[in-house]
Amino acid sequence: MTLFDENEPRPSRGAALLALTREDLFLFGVEELKERIETLQSEIDRSRTALDGKQSTKSAADALFSFKS
Repeated sequence: MTLFDENEPRPSRGAALLALTREDLFLFGVEELKERIETLQSEIDRSRTALDGKQSTKSAADALFSFKS
């Protein structure tokens, strides 16, 4: 399943996040804002996990290809 129409240009990286930051929070109710915070926190956690994985991979590659004399 694709998240975008194959006939339309693919959105640039970060476009969804940028659109999210431009939403008018005044229009949201208390419960909606709480749900939004929970969802954003989950995305922060997911991003941190991805970052940790990439840093581990980079560190391993740096150690493998480090030719110290």
